Amino acid sequence: MNRAFGVLIVAGLVGACGGDPARQSSPVEQAVSQQSAAGDAQKRAKIHTELGSLYLKDGRYAVALDEARVAIAADSAYAPAYNLLGLVHMYLNENRVAEENFARALRLAPGDPEINNNFGWFLCQTGREQASMPYFQAAVRSPLYDTPGKPLTNAGLCSLRIRDDKAAEDFLLRALRHENENVQALYWLADINYRSNRLGEARLRLADLHKLIEPNAESLWLALRVERRIGDREGEARFSSQLRRKFAGTPEHQRLMQGQYD
Repeated sequence: MNRAFGVLIVAGLVGACGGDPARQSSPVEQAVSQQSAAGDAQKRAKIHTELGSLYLKDGRYAVALDEARVAIAADSAYAPAYNLLGLVHMYLNENRVAEENFARALRLAPGDPEINNNFGWFLCQTGREQASMPYFQAAVRSPLYDTPGKPLTNAGLCSLRIRDDKAAEDFLLRALRHENENVQALYWLADINYRSNRLGEARLRLADLHKLIEPNAESLWLALRVERRIGDREGEARFSSQLRRKFAGTPEHQRLMQGQYD
């Protein structure tokens, strides 16, 4: 999977986290992190978890860990704090500890769509793509989850990892219906269209993508190949020129120089 359009933000036993959520009768829930805090302890836990999440986004993992631990010290039953620990340890490639914390978070809030989505992505990133799907689906099923495009996109990307283009396309189209400016969905749908020789669709997806973002090496390389296969030499030359000029030295530029189009 290429660099710019992989999310963000995969054998073992899923049973550690309570089994297949599709077979459980847990009520669907609003993400705990989006709920109002009940009492002073939970309020402190929520504040420190939110702070930790900001540090995580900034790549300050040690500080994010500290904030998560402070949150748990304030309220040991606050599921988002364990979810945050799971994410930090995932980014640190400490997978055993990450899974333990996701497991704790899901035991405390089995219907939480945010935690289900994050654990699904963890499973996908650690080679358990099939096992991840019920967790993405659990997240999507929650009518109170305000970002269903996220688990749908993740499910699509995870399906691509196991070369299931049909499932990937279905998930990504659903994600795009929820969020029509989803650049990951647009790019990967264009990629699927190209590989299945639906070149007009691929061209349209890329045109929509380039209205939303500045073309990068990956999207230019795909657009160039679409135009080449269509036989539009002018379009191919235009994208080729941009790739040479703006992204010299990238793997895409090197493949262009070597004529490795497929």
